[in-house]
This record gives sequence, structure tokens and C-alpha cells, in this order.
Amino acid sequence: MAFNPLAEKGIPLDRQLRNWSELSVEPYSTQDVHPYTRCRVIMMNGIEVEAIMNSHNAARRISDSGLKQALALTRRVEQQQQKVVNWLIPGSESTIANTIGYEQVAVDLTSWIARHEPDPYLRQVYEFGVLEDYDHLYRYANLMDLMGERRKAEEVTGDLTEILPGRPTIFQHRDPHDELRRPMTVEAASVQSILNALTVLSAEQQTMNFYMTVGNRPEHPLARALYQEIAMIEEQHVTHYESILDPMTHELLNLVLHEYNECWLYWSCSETETDPRIRQIWELHLAMEIEHLRIACEALKAEHGLDAADLFPKGGLDKPMTFEPNKEYVRDVLDRTLDWTGWDSEFVPIGDLPQDHRFFDYQRQVNEGDVPSEDVIAAHRSERGSEYRFATEGDHPIIALRDSGTGEDTAYARAEREARREFAQ
Repeated sequence: MAFNPLAEKGIPLDRQLRNWSELSVEPYSTQDVHPYTRCRVIMMNGIEVEAIMNSHNAARRISDSGLKQALALTRRVEQQQQKVVNWLIPGSESTIANTIGYEQVAVDLTSWIARHEPDPYLRQVYEFGVLEDYDHLYRYANLMDLMGERRKAEEVTGDLTEILPGRPTIFQHRDPHDELRRPMTVEAASVQSILNALTVLSAEQQTMNFYMTVGNRPEHPLARALYQEIAMIEEQHVTHYESILDPMTHELLNLVLHEYNECWLYWSCSETETDPRIRQIWELHLAMEIEHLRIACEALKAEHGLDAADLFPKGGLDKPMTFEPNKEYVRDVLDRTLDWTGWDSEFVPIGDLPQDHRFFDYQRQVNEGDVPSEDVIAAHRSERGSEYRFATEGDHPIIALRDSGTGEDTAYARAEREARREFAQ
């Protein structure tokens, strides 16, 4: 059934503030929670953080005191929503287990977005990113096993997401010039494309923020080093995704787009959530966001004479965002695009780069000496006799990335060492 947030009635803003006991929600059980419930919590925390920061940034550029007051009140409610969502994560869930959840979000959210992206270029943008997060999941899963956690990564992800090498993290380090993509224009873009971009950007931004905050918490030097390396890639991903947004979108239109996206995602969560208690939270927040959207639409019409109803599908949205397995899809993307890298706003095989390309200079600088994402796999092979992997659909689709199971390097690892020697020359 289609959902049109512009036609729905929400909770009046003056009834949205909650007291401390109402905000003190019971966390989910880290052992019993469905993996995709965890994913929805992580995603919506990122969506709320982006909404709050977008509102703050708008307030810094708006001089009208009435608008600033309206933003401040709505933002206070958004802050309460973020606290409720984020506080669903229990303190008993270790940082590394939570990290595995973050990377599962990145893999299955970005895969769904790519599969439902109508614009061919933007689909490439998402496919490019998903292989990198796929590899992060594999690196962190090996770290989790080395850290002696009582459970393995597959117990966090369930059998929903495979844990295998993606585009190797060592080759994800690119010159900043090659992280900028072609921006869409709001007037020409599909509404689905706009919602897709805001959603993935918010999720990647939250992952960046998370690693910036918790990456220095582990005591083991290898763990600290791996978080540091992957945190740098997450910054690249935020640059990658934010660059596809329309930079000419004015503040109030941007606010409406954010609120509409929140409505779509809370509706999506409420439609697909399997935990009845948490579904009630999604439904409550949806009712609040419908009112936030109404307020933003009124401001847009008052300030710019634009009717938000003209911007969105007349019948609303008929497809909720769904966390679901994407195993065969990711394997297909691996097969097609594993060796891609960025060159300005385009994607090309690394082998097509000229020898003097800035990619190689950047690689020489940041990968001089030990590389944590490679070291963690070597350490797992050394200590456990093989890599940690979790495959349900057969061998890795790329022969060079298959694990021998004997503790020997993969063909990829041998090629990687040779490539690093070439980069160093």
C-alpha cells in the first residue's frame, strides 16, 4: 500500500516532548535481537544525527528569528528521537560487535539502494561503495575473532550477509581529487534518487562519526590501527556520497527533503520491523516526523512560494526500504567491479590508470610500511591457521580471493605484495 506523508496527520508539535522516563527505553537483547532490527536501529540513529546537524547548519544560515525558533523546537524533538533510537543499543554489546552491525548496515542498505536506483551513474556510485564496506566487514570479523570475543561475527549478522573479501581496503586509499562524483540536480532527479542519496550519506556519516569516537577505545595496537585505517576510508565515503547531492538546493527545500526522507524511512521501519515493541517506536517517530514535514512545507511555501506537493509523487511512495539478503547481488558486483578505482568523477579499472597517476603517489605515501587491514588477516592466518570467513553461497566468485584453508596466502595476497613493491619503486 502506498504511503504519502503529505496526506497523513501527525502529532502536534506541542505534544511531542517526552519526559526522562519516556526516553529511557529498554535496550534490545544483544544475543536475541534480529540482525536486521539492529541494522534498523543503527540506520535510524544515523538518519536522526544527519537531521539534527542539517537543522543546525540551516540555523546558522537563516536570519529570520521565527524560522530559527521553529527549527530549534523541531530540533529538540529530533534530539529526543535520536536518544531513544541510540539508547536501544545495550551497553552489553561490545564495540566490535556493534561495529559488525554497522558494516552489515553498510552492505545491505547500500545494496538495496543500488538495486533500486533509477539513475545508471548513481547506481555505479553505490556499487563502488558497497564493495569497500563489504571488505571492511571481513576485516573487522577477523579482528573480532582475534580479540577472543565469546561469539563470532556470523552470530551478529546471522546467515543474512556473507563475510568475504571485497575490494581490498589497502587499494581503497585514493587521492582526494578522485572522491568527488557528479552531482544530481533536484529538478531533474527522481525523488527516489534524492531519498537514496540522503539515506546512504546519513548512514556513512554516522559510521564515520562512530569510528572517530570509538576507534581509540581498544587496547590492542592492531585493533586501534585497523579502526584508524578504516575510519579514513569512511571519511572518503562521506565525501563520495555528499558530492552527488545538488549543491544549489536552498536551506528550506533541503529541510523538506530531509523530513520527507525521515518519514519514508520510519514508515519503512514500521512496515518491516519484527519486534513489536520497537515497531511502536518507529510508528511514534513517524507520527512526529509527519508533523515536522508539514511545518517545513509551510515554511517553504511562505518563504519561496513552492508547494511541496508539486515535488513528490502524487500518490506517495509505494516501496519501503527493506533490509534483506543481497548475497547474489554483491557477488555479481564483485565479479564486475572488483578492480575499479576512482579517476576524477568516473570509475575505471586500476590497470587503466597511467603509471604517473596520483593514485600511485597516494598509495606510496599512506601504505608505506605496515598496513593494518592486511596485518589483521596475516595475524589471523598465523594464529588460527586460516582466515575467518562466512560463506553460504559457495566459494568466493573471484578465484584469486579464495582462501586455501591451509594458512597460506591467497593468490590476491601474493599479488598485493608485488603491487606494493611496484608502487614503492
